[in-house]
Amino acid sequence: MPRSRAELIVATVALRDYRSYSKLDLQLEPGLVLVTGPNGAGKTNLLESLHVGTQGFSPRTRADAQLVRFGREAARVALRGSRAGVPLELEVTLELGSGKRATLNGAKLRAAEQLRGEVTTLVFTPDRLVVVKGGPAARRAYFDRVLGRLAPSRAGLSAEYGAAVGQRNAALRRVAQGVSSREALAPWNEQVSGLAAELVAGRHETVAALQPGFAERAGELGLQQAELHYEGEAPSVEELERRLDRDLERGATGAGPHLDDLGVLSAGRDLRTFGSQGEQRLAVLSLLLGEAELLEERRGTRPLLLLDDVLSELDPDRRRILADRVRASGQALITSASRSALPGEPAQTLEVSQREDGTSEVR
Repeated sequence: MPRSRAELIVATVALRDYRSYSKLDLQLEPGLVLVTGPNGAGKTNLLESLHVGTQGFSPRTRADAQLVRFGREAARVALRGSRAGVPLELEVTLELGSGKRATLNGAKLRAAEQLRGEVTTLVFTPDRLVVVKGGPAARRAYFDRVLGRLAPSRAGLSAEYGAAVGQRNAALRRVAQGVSSREALAPWNEQVSGLAAELVAGRHETVAALQPGFAERAGELGLQQAELHYEGEAPSVEELERRLDRDLERGATGAGPHLDDLGVLSAGRDLRTFGSQGEQRLAVLSLLLGEAELLEERRGTRPLLLLDDVLSELDPDRRRILADRVRASGQALITSASRSALPGEPAQTLEVSQREDGTSEVR
């Protein structure tokens, strides 16, 4: 028997004073939705609104005031749809000076970001290439977010560890200034070591879980022998005690997963250093597609995919492969300046344009 499709489907989108949209009421089809229009018309803003509505935050900025249309005091994103066939209503309101509020099926959430624990959305934007081409901090942050999506109970682990390191660093500085004793570091050594062990284990599990799907999707796209690499080890309490003099000199904790790097490789080459921008893009896409499949396997629901300007630097064969893979992945929105960039027919085509007053509309 064919496998039943359990996925997140957004059926309607309502925007009020969100970025370039003064008012939008839009119906979406399941499957692959192509969003076309000239650059600057508002295509990316539309995809961003779906991320805000399903995750509670923007993938482009942490300054929520930027999401409110210029000259207005508040913005609203309201989505209706279904998750694995069960009706779903999501709403996020952003008010200047008052912060952000969110509801899930009418129930108020303590924080809008709690939505990410309830529904799953994955996004590609051109600046996501930083996951491969950027420094170690970008890769640590990415894989820690994946860990949180795969195991929501561990979503706060990286922040907890970071806070413990911050407290130990503050204690180190107090000792160096002579206002505290070395013995005061003992509880922070234990906390940092314990949380480091949990975080390192989580990263190893995440890399091992992502590797098969990542390698397979990368191979389809022509990135051969793709591999994820992580060798992190958590410092023991004894190690933190042994390096205490060095840490006191630096005023910072000099060992632990906050300093680790994770490698994204192809045929043994580290793509950060030796990969072309095209290969880096393929690697990021392969990570996203591999994670989407893994999330379906782990959480039982296919995530919503938001792919911004993903086709522009791919050759026709890779565009076709990506389009076929995305069509099989549930609901996905892809932006493109050209309708002809997408091979095959989408389930729905939306055309975004700009009115004379600068606001966006969708037809």
